[in-house]
Amino acid sequence: MTLTIRKPSPGFGLGLRTEHYTDFLGEPQPVDWLEIISENFMVPGGKPLAVLDQIRERYPIAMHGVSMSLGAADGLDRDYLAALKKLVQRVNPLWVSDHLCWTGIHGINTHDLLPLPYHEQALRHVVQQIRQVQDILERPLLIENVSSYVNFTDSTLNEWDFLRAVCEEADCLLLLDVNNIYVSSFNHGFDPLTYLRAIPPQRVQQIHLAGHTNNGDHIIDTHDHPVVDPVWELYTAACDHIGPVATMIERDDHIPPLAEVLAELDHARRITAAVHARQVA
Repeated sequence: MTLTIRKPSPGFGLGLRTEHYTDFLGEPQPVDWLEIISENFMVPGGKPLAVLDQIRERYPIAMHGVSMSLGAADGLDRDYLAALKKLVQRVNPLWVSDHLCWTGIHGINTHDLLPLPYHEQALRHVVQQIRQVQDILERPLLIENVSSYVNFTDSTLNEWDFLRAVCEEADCLLLLDVNNIYVSSFNHGFDPLTYLRAIPPQRVQQIHLAGHTNNGDHIIDTHDHPVVDPVWELYTAACDHIGPVATMIERDDHIPPLAEVLAELDHARRITAAVHARQVA
């Protein structure tokens, strides 16, 4: 039974990057909200927090982490969670998210989002970890599906069934990365629409869109190119399946002028509007 209810969509947003600080601190930009990388602001003071305080006066903020390591076998980092909660209390974000993955072991952070085996033991472990995080933060957590490049031979579930079970049993929400679905479907040879249609719409609070690097026989999730047509097509199907949901563009390398990213965001708006018009016709 669903206990946690997703919030109404705040609209269309962007990931806040240092290259665009001046734009967002200047005249108002046509975005409804911004997403920060939590770890960039988990600091005792200084310029990052000063800039964030100014920007959050202008735009609603969502917090997105990359180091929670929910799947780590050696458990949660309590010091990390304490620092994260302190930032949550300062920012009062729309929501807090991180990835369904592990990032290291024995206190070593690889700074990579490593996939999990999809079996019952991993499911039980991750559900317990998410519940603990939600208790500590005193709010629901959004978990994001990661892109992957390997499969585990002891997996007994496919990724979408595992993801759905985690959301339902931990009673958490989902940050659905449409690009990651496409990347993994290409790398592993499954139908991305099968994955998408298995996702419970009521669990999806946010969608990520991003570009990637296609190396011919495999794709790497690099966030350094514009969103490609097959991902836009999958996003169209996601809008049809899920309904109106907060959507944002991620760009983490080869970052262009803000106007170029805003143009991509406008494309997402047009797709959403077209799907809605078709549904109500």
